[in-house]
Amino acid sequence: MIRVRRLYDPPGDDEGTLVLVDRLWPRGLAKAKAPCQQWFPKIGPSNELRHWYGHDPTRWDEFRKRYFAELDADPEAVAPLREIMAAGDVTLLFTSAERERNNAHALAEYLASHP
Repeated sequence: MIRVRRLYDPPGDDEGTLVLVDRLWPRGLAKAKAPCQQWFPKIGPSNELRHWYGHDPTRWDEFRKRYFAELDADPEAVAPLREIMAAGDVTLLFTSAERERNNAHALAEYLASHP
């Protein structure tokens, strides 16, 4: 099962492996104190795509298409996450204030539609 939640929100019960999927490490958070077990920066959208999107809701559909294309072009970036998913549940963590239209939700959609 794939879950998605904001890194700063309290954890739920039995979330499986907690994986931060943002390209950039959150400012002010020491890696030793991070509430995640893995961080895969390469799986996050490119800097160019992140800047282009800018969490503009009118660009959400196009952002997803472009992000999926980036993921398709780099299957090695997705492979470690797929290994974790094969072993059990996973929760994709994000830091954006935008709770619904962000890379973690897009990634969850991608993983569900590209087994």
